Amino acid sequence: MMTDRVFNFSAGPAVLPVSVLEQAQRDLLGLPGVGISVLEMSHRSAPFEAIIESAEANLRRLLNIPSNYRVLFLQGGSRLQFSMIPMNLAADGQRTPNYILTGSWGKNALQEAVKQGDVHVAWDGKSHNYNCLPDAEDIDYSYNAAYVH
Repeated sequence: MMTDRVFNFSAGPAVLPVSVLEQAQRDLLGLPGVGISVLEMSHRSAPFEAIIESAEANLRRLLNIPSNYRVLFLQGGSRLQFSMIPMNLAADGQRTPNYILTGSWGKNALQEAVKQGDVHVAWDGKSHNYNCLPDAEDIDYSYNAAYVH
């Protein structure tokens, strides 16, 4: 069976089933029981809060997220997340983030981390053209690692 649909194999977003797109198309004009589109409602409104609460409950159930973990709904992509890691895990400046560079995503994460302070590259795969992972004994962790990325 041939299709005219294009498949996206990039990092994201992913291809969605046509049935999901059709439901989103219907609901975009007005959410059932609400009368307006999610694009038009306040993020402080009760209907929007209900959407967030339902999404969080579904995520917790599907991914078995325990109650002592927070679920964050954030704007932005990988760069935002890469910058938030050192902001939250190394903000005190007492310990140093360690980075193992295995390719472009690691390099992007490092770029964001250096904006927050000192970092330590525990291993860089550049000399191997980023086509292999390090052996454990080749990783040079700092004595005061806040985390390893």
